[in-house]
Amino acid sequence: MSTQVHGRGLSGPRRSGPRAGRLVAAAGAAALVFSAGLATPLDPAPRRAAAAEGDSVLTVAVAQSVDSLSPFLAQRLVSTSIHRLMYEYLTNYDPKDNHAVPGLATRWESSPDKLTWTYTIRSDSKWSDGQQATAQDAAWTFNKMMTDEGAATANGSFVGNFEKVTAPSPTQLVIQLKKPQATMTALDVPIVPKHVWEKVGDFSKFNNDKSFPVVGNGPFVLTDYKPDSYVRLKPNKDFWRGAPKFDELVVRYYKDQDAAVAALRKGEVSFVAGSPSLTPAQAASLKNEKNIRVNDAPGRRFYALATNPGAKAKNGQKFGDGDPSLLDARVRHALFQAVDRKTVIDKVFQGHAVEGQGYIPPRFSQYFWKPSASQELAYDPEKAGRLLDQAGYKKNSAGKRLGKDGKPITYRVLCHATDPNDKAVGQYLTEWWGELGIGVTLDCLDNVTDPWLAGTYDLAFDGWSVNPDPDFVLSIHTCAALPATPKVTGATDNFVCDKRYDDLYARQLAEYDPAKRATIVKQMESRLYDLGYMNVMAYPNAVEAYRTDQIKSIRTMPSAAGNIYGQDGYWSWWSAVPAASDGSSDDSGSTGIVIGGVVLAVILVGAGGFVALRRRSTADDRE
Repeated sequence: MSTQVHGRGLSGPRRSGPRAGRLVAAAGAAALVFSAGLATPLDPAPRRAAAAEGDSVLTVAVAQSVDSLSPFLAQRLVSTSIHRLMYEYLTNYDPKDNHAVPGLATRWESSPDKLTWTYTIRSDSKWSDGQQATAQDAAWTFNKMMTDEGAATANGSFVGNFEKVTAPSPTQLVIQLKKPQATMTALDVPIVPKHVWEKVGDFSKFNNDKSFPVVGNGPFVLTDYKPDSYVRLKPNKDFWRGAPKFDELVVRYYKDQDAAVAALRKGEVSFVAGSPSLTPAQAASLKNEKNIRVNDAPGRRFYALATNPGAKAKNGQKFGDGDPSLLDARVRHALFQAVDRKTVIDKVFQGHAVEGQGYIPPRFSQYFWKPSASQELAYDPEKAGRLLDQAGYKKNSAGKRLGKDGKPITYRVLCHATDPNDKAVGQYLTEWWGELGIGVTLDCLDNVTDPWLAGTYDLAFDGWSVNPDPDFVLSIHTCAALPATPKVTGATDNFVCDKRYDDLYARQLAEYDPAKRATIVKQMESRLYDLGYMNVMAYPNAVEAYRTDQIKSIRTMPSAAGNIYGQDGYWSWWSAVPAASDGSSDDSGSTGIVIGGVVLAVILVGAGGFVALRRRSTADDRE
C-alpha cells in the first residue's frame, strides 16, 4: 500500500501503495511544463508562480499526484517528499550512511531510564514569513498529534507512546515517554509553525492548499499548486543550511509515464522518477540519448502482493467482501507458492531488481531477513495444488477450483492503472493461478483508495519505500493501526491484526540495543511471512533519469549507489546545481554526487556505465 513507500514507501518520503494516501495511481490529466517554467496550451495554470525569464528551473516528472499538502494527512511518496522540502524535522538522515544528523534540533540526549528526551532546538531557523522557529512549534506539533485524531492520521504511530511534550524555552524541547522508545532520533514528523496551524479547525479535512506561499522553514517554500498537475517551490533564501541553487523546483504529475519520458527527451522536464521507477524499456530507450543519464541503483522499496485478511475495525466490526477462502493460511500459502519470483525479476523487471524475501529490503542490511529453507514459500505449483486440495478447495470436472459455496473461485486483484509492472505481473498471475484452477480479474484503477478502504478486494499490488528506521512500516500491520470504525480511515496497510506480531512490535520499539532490536524486527518479518498476507515478490532498483544539460550535479542517497528521487531527506534537490552554474557549491564535499558525464560513487546506465544490482545466480544475492 512511503517510508517511507510508498506509499506507499513511499516514508519522510516513505510510501507508495494502495491504501488511502499511499497510491501510486491517481486521477488527473497530465500536462507538460517547459524548463523555462512556462505553461503549455494543455495546462491553463496561473502564471503567478511561474519562474522569471532566465531563471533556472528544475522540473521533476512524477507518476503520483499529491494526496494532501497537509503533513498531518499526506501518505503518498510524492507528498511526503515535498514536505521534506517544506518543513524541518527534529533530525535528518546522513546521506552517506543514514545515521541521525541535526535537523531542527542541533543535539539530543536522554535520561538514564530513557523516558525523558531533551532536544536543543537551533536558533538560526526562521519560518518563511520571518518569525523564529522555536521549540514551542515542535511541542505544539506533537501535542496536536497526541490529542487530535485527525492530526494523527499520517504519523500518529510516532507519538502513541508519548506521555508529555513541553518547551521550557525557545531552544529546549522535552519529550516524556510512557516507556522507552527506540525511534527518538528517527521521528519522521514535519514540524509546523504553531502561529499558522493553530488557526486550523478540522485537521482531518484541512489540506493546506488554499493560501500561498505556504509558511515553512525547509530548504524550499511552496508557492503554487494545482491538483493532479503540479507543485511549484522557490528556494528558501534564509534556510540555515544554505539556499538551494535552482531558482525554482517544479514537481509535475504525469499519468502517462511514456509522456514523461518523451518530455525528458525534449528537455521539457529535467528529471523523470517513474512510478516509482522507469520501466526497463524506458531506461534502455534513454541509454544513449544525448545529455541524458540513467541512474540505476539498489532501491529502498519492496514490491508485494497483499491479501485481504478480512477487513475489520478496532471495534470488531467486519466489513468488505474479501473472498472467505483467503482466511485460510493454506490458501494464501498456495497462491504465493504459485508465484515465480525469478520470472518476475527476469521478465518484468528485466534484472533491475532482486527477488523478494522478507519485508525489509536488503539495502537496510541490519534488518534484512529471509526465510529458512524449510520455511520458504518457494515456487512449487504442484505443492500449491496439494495445499488447496487439503484446504477443501478441489477442482471440478472442468478444472475449476470451487469455493465452499460450490462456485468457481475468481479473485479480484487491485492493480494501479499507471504502473506497468502491476499489469505485467497480473498477466502472469492469470496464467499461474489459472493452472491451479483459479480465475483472476485484474481491477486496474486510477484510484484504488475506495475499494481498498472499503475492503472490497481480494488481493492487491502493494509496495512501500522503507525508512532507515523500519518502525513505521512495521506499525501499519499492528492492531492499533486498524480504523476505529469502518467509516474512519485508519493507519493500517491491509487490516492485519495479530497478537504475536503486536507483542513483537512493542518489544522492538522499547529495545535500544541495535543488535537486539534487529533480531526482534527479523522475528516480526518472519511472523508476517508465516501469516501469508504479504508476498514480497521483488526489491526494485531505483531507475530514474535526468538531463545533464539542465542538472550539472546532484546528490544521491546513499552516496555509494543510491537514489535521487524519494530520499530520506532533502539532499538531492537541495544540492542540485544548474548546468549553467559557475560550479560554486557549498555541498560539504559529498561523495555521492553525479556530475555531468562523470560519476562519483554512483552506478549509472549510460556511456561507460553498467546496470547496478542485476539478479545474481547465488541464493545469497543481497547487499
